[in-house]
Amino acid sequence: MIDKKENYDIAVVGATGAVGRRILATLDERNFPVGRLSALASVRSVGQMLPFRGRMIEVKELRENSFVGMDIALFSAGSSISKQYAPIAVKSGCVAIDNSSAWRMEKDIPLIVPEVNPSALGEKCEIIANPNCSTIQMVVALKPIHDRYRVRKVFVSTYQSVSGSGQKAIEELKHQSRNILNGKSVQKDIYPHQIAFNCLPHIDVFMENGYTKEEMKMVNETHKILGDSTIEVSPTAVRVPVFNSHSEAVSVETELPMNVDEVKDVFSSSPGISLVDNPENNEYPLAVDACGKGDVFVGRVRGGLKRDNIINFWVVSDNLLKGAAYNAVQIAELVLKRLGN
Repeated sequence: MIDKKENYDIAVVGATGAVGRRILATLDERNFPVGRLSALASVRSVGQMLPFRGRMIEVKELRENSFVGMDIALFSAGSSISKQYAPIAVKSGCVAIDNSSAWRMEKDIPLIVPEVNPSALGEKCEIIANPNCSTIQMVVALKPIHDRYRVRKVFVSTYQSVSGSGQKAIEELKHQSRNILNGKSVQKDIYPHQIAFNCLPHIDVFMENGYTKEEMKMVNETHKILGDSTIEVSPTAVRVPVFNSHSEAVSVETELPMNVDEVKDVFSSSPGISLVDNPENNEYPLAVDACGKGDVFVGRVRGGLKRDNIINFWVVSDNLLKGAAYNAVQIAELVLKRLGN
């Protein structure tokens, strides 16, 4: 554990990427007590200048000695980089908060969503894993239901934006849409099929059981975060032609009976959740409205047609913020709370 101090020296690994830039902005917006900031990336990004709190920060090459003197390292540069450099950061005295999938299912590595399982952080803060974006928004909504009614089954279909695949995927959607509207041919580089004006029930690689790796992340991470491996999670992950923010249709079966109005009250009083549920006025969570916001938005709350232990809802969140950068900074804030800040 790092020492308590007034300001903390922060390293951001993968600072030039979409999530890395959001981390810098989130640190600023949440007034995180940053002393020295080190923006780190691969050699091809060295020399780029990134804005932070009214000044420009020069990007430096990620090296083994990059973490000397740093207090917290926020990683968003892919699993291979995290596997290699997170232990090095820890040896240098850093707390390493990782956005990749590298450490999530390691037994002794806490997998944290601050609104859901802050106690899982434990006293020994070394490497801390940030869950998958689609899992984060779902478990934020599931947690208060599980606490009150005991979740037994979850059926979820995701509608995930292309920003989850990176900037090149965003550009591919733009180019394909433009070409289709202009009667031109479509080029496919990032996805196996055309993404413009289309939906792909395929995120990450297919596993032997017929599910994709993305879907199995949702299963395994939900079990670990909620601390209950008996919950049956049945996901279908779909990529949709939306630039940013993920949406999910969730159906939950519980042990105890539920009342829809009561569940709405539970949602509205739970941390990190904004209830948007006025269908008579066409008000429900939308991907475009969630962009740039750190909350998880829940709406279309309705019960089962024949059973009182089923609840259905729609949940939307900015996958680059709550699904990545915002949650990572919240974890860093949780670390500081352990120090008494």
